[in-house]
Amino acid sequence: MKAINKYIIIKTVDEEVKTSSGFFLSAKESDSMRYKKGVVVEPGSNVETIKSGDEILYDKARGFTIIIDGETYTIIVENDVIVVL
Repeated sequence: MKAINKYIIIKTVDEEVKTSSGFFLSAKESDSMRYKKGVVVEPGSNVETIKSGDEILYDKARGFTIIIDGETYTIIVENDVIVVL
């Protein structure tokens, strides 16, 4: 599997989100947040600043989900990444 151009293949990370008051949000509650965490599986051939294995935050309203060999991946473009952790 190889991404091309500015596309990035990622695996989403289900994470517990802690509020400023110390409460943990469930996965369902954290789904209401705009950004989601993921791990880069394969950056596209024209992506220069993001590497395989990088943890990122991306706009979850963007991109699309695919299944390859029984594994679920999300495909986004480089502009959808807001932070490399």
